[in-house]
Parts: sequence; structure tokens; C-alpha cells
Amino acid sequence: MAQGQCNCGAVAFEVSGDLHDVIVCHCSICRRYTGANGIAVLLVPNADFHWLHGEDQITTWDKPRAAWQAHFCRNCGSAVPGHNTDGTTYIPAGAIAQDGEELRVAHHVFVDSRAKWDVIGDDGRQHPDAYGSG
Repeated sequence: MAQGQCNCGAVAFEVSGDLHDVIVCHCSICRRYTGANGIAVLLVPNADFHWLHGEDQITTWDKPRAAWQAHFCRNCGSAVPGHNTDGTTYIPAGAIAQDGEELRVAHHVFVDSRAKWDVIGDDGRQHPDAYGSG
């Protein structure tokens, strides 16, 4: 069972199912959110995701005029899991603290939007736009 947490430990979670397929989003929104080349996430079924503690320590920010939300710890600012679709939760891959050793990048999305300095150097499938495109 994989477990994860924020930097300060105020928010912690576990995933009962298998983790696989890291997806890296290179869009400008995710770049600004992380201050890096994008964000690496895992998508898991809601039934496999469980909060251990700290759900009350999560703050959410909605980007105006966009279907995008940021979820982060109100204490340390770390990105934490959040709603993805009605059936899935997204988990920032870097928040996995236990049992994530076998994870590999499977997909890069919004690569047509990536920063000019962002060089993709792994075997993940590249999609020009959203997952499933290109």
C-alpha cells in the first residue's frame, strides 16, 4: 500500500491499489503552479484513495475562467491530491513517500505548450494536448 504526505506531514494519504503510469503535464498553468517544467501526477480510482489525516489542512484554489484547481497544504504549501474526475483522484507523484520506487513516466501531456527550455528525456509517450491526443 503506497503512502504519501506533504512536506510538513500535516496531510497524509494512502492508496490501496497499484500505482502506475506517471503523467507529466507541461502546460503553462502547471508550470506556474510548480515553478518547474510542469507537474508529475498519478491518477487513481477514488475507491483506492484514502486520507489518513489532514484533509482539513488542505486549501484549494480555482483558476478563474478555467476548469483547473490547485490543492495544497495550508501549512507548508506542498501540492497534495485532489479531484480529477468523478471517478479519479490525482496525486502529485512527488508526494508519494512509500512504495513508489517502481513508478515510471508513461505520458507527457500538453507538450506543444511546454517551455522552450524543457527537454523531455525519457520514454514516456508524448501527447501534443490532453491525454489521448496525438
